[in-house]
Amino acid sequence: MVRDNLIVPFLKSAGYAGAELRPIAGDASSRSYARFWTDAGSLILMDAPPPENVGIFADMATALRLRGYSAPEVMAEDRENGLLLLEDLGDDIIARLIEKGAPEEALYRLAVDFLVDLATLPPPEFLPDFSDDYVMAQNEMFLDYYVPEKLGTPLSATAREFYSDIWRNLLPRLHVGPKVMLLRDFHSENLLYLKDREGVKALGLLDFQDALKGPPAYDLVSLLQDARRDVNYTLAEEMIYRYLDRTGLEADAFRLSYAALGAHRALRIMGIFIRLAKEKGKPRYLEMIPRMRGYLAANTAHPGLSALQNWLLLTVGEGRA
Repeated sequence: MVRDNLIVPFLKSAGYAGAELRPIAGDASSRSYARFWTDAGSLILMDAPPPENVGIFADMATALRLRGYSAPEVMAEDRENGLLLLEDLGDDIIARLIEKGAPEEALYRLAVDFLVDLATLPPPEFLPDFSDDYVMAQNEMFLDYYVPEKLGTPLSATAREFYSDIWRNLLPRLHVGPKVMLLRDFHSENLLYLKDREGVKALGLLDFQDALKGPPAYDLVSLLQDARRDVNYTLAEEMIYRYLDRTGLEADAFRLSYAALGAHRALRIMGIFIRLAKEKGKPRYLEMIPRMRGYLAANTAHPGLSALQNWLLLTVGEGRA
């Protein structure tokens, strides 16, 4: 691996000198992962060069495990150099299991039941807030990357101001229900099925270093509006009903929050995917943009998002199915 001068002594200090590392699939970040075998089983090395902060992952893993959930145990850490040694939860990623014929509905019920349970517990105090300022800043990703790519020119100051005004009016609609722990990348590629565990512990959690505390609809949107795979309308509606039934949240307010957060997330991700393609040399993410456009259109079809839908239609010719 590239940082062997740091990794080799880290593994030696943890008691695994001479470990033979085998790279495994990573994500859109600069993090990389490798697996190695010991007499007691396999372990995972996370290599996240600064300015990545592995401390957030380690603290979140501990917080989730203390709450009874199946995040990987942190076996050793070097926060300064961005290295973690993790429990290996296996390869039964939910997206891959569904591709092989596993019961999709049952796996999504498990993920929704985890979110229901998570909503009953207060989030850790150390988590930053999913604040209005954060939402407004993240919304700029769409303006800074996607819109110039689509139009061939930067957006006018007047159009930007209209967009910001629309979102300032939507901000109060986002926060419905108790403030919860948001894992934020909560989707089928980041979730595992752990067949030897029961209840919500059967859901393995992989990617949560960007966690915040905020509105409960966010992670449900992340699950059901997956950039990497289609979740059919009937299944998505069943899961929304399941969540509402078990949390008792007021349906109309929650659905507006869900739609607004879904639009925010779609706009942000569309901008990020353009940035990854242009600045990081990762064009494969462009293949996912049509799916995100579809989610955006579905979300802005909510009557409460008509102003945003009109802005999108007039500015970039998108936002309606």
